[in-house]
Amino acid sequence: MDAPDLAQIAADEMRANGLEPVFPPEVLREAEHLAQDGAERSGDIRDLRGRQWFSIDNDDTLDLDQLSWAEALPDGSVRLAVAVADVDALVRRGGSVDTHAAANTTSVYTATGVFPMLPPLLSNDRTSLHEGEERLAVVVDMNVDREGSVTDAQLYRAAVRNHAKLAYDSVAAWLEMQAPPPAAIAGNAALQAQLRVHDQVARSMRRWRQQRGALNVMTSQARPVFDKGELVDLRADRKNRAKDLIADIMIATNGTTARFLAQHGQPSLRRVLEEPRRWDRLVQLAAQHGAILPVAPDALALDRFLTARRAAEPSGFEDLSLAVVKLLGSGAYVAAPPDAPPAGHFGLAVNDYAHSTAPNRRFVDLVTQRLLKATLAQQAMPYSIAELDVIAQHCTIQEDKASTVERRVLKAAAAYLLHDRIGDRFDAIVTGATPKGTFVRITAPMVEGRMVRGFEGRDVGDAVRVKLLGVDIEQRFIDFGSV
Repeated sequence: MDAPDLAQIAADEMRANGLEPVFPPEVLREAEHLAQDGAERSGDIRDLRGRQWFSIDNDDTLDLDQLSWAEALPDGSVRLAVAVADVDALVRRGGSVDTHAAANTTSVYTATGVFPMLPPLLSNDRTSLHEGEERLAVVVDMNVDREGSVTDAQLYRAAVRNHAKLAYDSVAAWLEMQAPPPAAIAGNAALQAQLRVHDQVARSMRRWRQQRGALNVMTSQARPVFDKGELVDLRADRKNRAKDLIADIMIATNGTTARFLAQHGQPSLRRVLEEPRRWDRLVQLAAQHGAILPVAPDALALDRFLTARRAAEPSGFEDLSLAVVKLLGSGAYVAAPPDAPPAGHFGLAVNDYAHSTAPNRRFVDLVTQRLLKATLAQQAMPYSIAELDVIAQHCTIQEDKASTVERRVLKAAAAYLLHDRIGDRFDAIVTGATPKGTFVRITAPMVEGRMVRGFEGRDVGDAVRVKLLGVDIEQRFIDFGSV
């Protein structure tokens, strides 16, 4: 079988799901003009270029959205600052670039590559926090006490410079004392100290959230592996200590952003997940492991169950985590007026959570940045609550569609990898059980498929042994039957 044209498949899936895979000519022309004109620099901008900022992301990431810096204080607390790329300084509201971003609302990450929300000339260059380059940023400057609680914060605009572009895997290996420091910090004691303070404060913030019900799960995503340009595998891209570090810091930043807007009497866009979609099945899943969960959703009880299972059976914890995440369901964006009651995120154990740290990749974050900058400048809000409500609904829909695109392109890639393995048997876990069908995930390659035989009575979280019955690249089908 010839290798499929995954790039064309991905573009077709984008269009079929109401997403535009190609930047119109007027968007590219405007991006060139914006890049030439440079960022808008009016207002109060602090010069923090000399501070030891750094980034941690994937090795090949070009659209860098955040830098961070930390300082241990004498009383045991930590001052933690996160600098978010000031994308709004170049991307003006209402322009062609902004209109395209508002339509797609997100970058889409497929097995064949990325469909960026903003033209690469901006997101991968002029609005990216590249190492060694001066950039404008919106800084969220927090004080974190010994227990991991953010006790105070201030926001401001600043000029910053990335002093080290670091990667998750090499940082994690160094923090876990399995490798020497990454080359970018090998001779820089100050940056090494920065990373250790970050690791310390991230862990304290994670403990603080877990004491309030944040779920201690371990999941991974499929990562395409290419050899000489040909897709050869889909492997698990697992969490590690550096990924956890960044995730914990971003959670704190996003919560601080939401509270800042509320405290200044301004509306915001919130990400919410109020209750699990299928708590009844979570109760059943716990009972299969000899544990009891209460009838009503209880994050602390669920996390205690997960922690116990991780200790008792570490080898099966990732599959259990996947089942729990699927049963929790996905979150949604909502527009919140300034006097709105707190809207929680069940899985993160935080209230008032606003996405704000990835304006190169998510339109919601760009909108939030505009709200923050207007508040700092004491200007009128750039969006009404009615406009924010429309944006929230549209972004929720488009992110779900982007997930569908990513899943279907991945399935086409996996169908190609599995086309000569019809009849092979795999260990799997049930990841979906709805009237539309029952779905399972295998791990080598890591992909989901539909269970078309022997699925009766199966539910999310069940471990099953399956046989590959057939694949169809064009239809994005991978069919399994029970053994």
